[in-house]
Amino acid sequence: MKPDQACQGTIEPLLEILDGKWTLPLLRDLFNDVKRFGELRRSLHPISPKTLTDRLRMLEEKGIVTRTLYPGVPLHVEYELTDSGRRLQPIFAAMSEWARAEAPCGRAEPEAEAEALLGAAASE
Repeated sequence: MKPDQACQGTIEPLLEILDGKWTLPLLRDLFNDVKRFGELRRSLHPISPKTLTDRLRMLEEKGIVTRTLYPGVPLHVEYELTDSGRRLQPIFAAMSEWARAEAPCGRAEPEAEAEALLGAAASE
């Protein structure tokens, strides 16, 4: 077995986390700050409530996001990245760099996307 093949399985859990249409934008929003469900839904419009709930649950199960429930009326729930989730920021930085390098000439969007994806991590 080649060394590359032996290591191939080690990124599968990461690929499972990053899989899905809304996962990357969701993580981008959480890199910037703690968010409530409604804030995430508005930011990720037109994501459906079911899809957002499914993504958040998956990220919580994988240890990437914590869900904090505050009692009261109305119910107040906040989502925040765990330390493990914050460690994904360099991966986003690498993907941003790749996007910049591969962007067609004259296209400025990748820089803006990189800043949005990385949030506070871009300044670190």
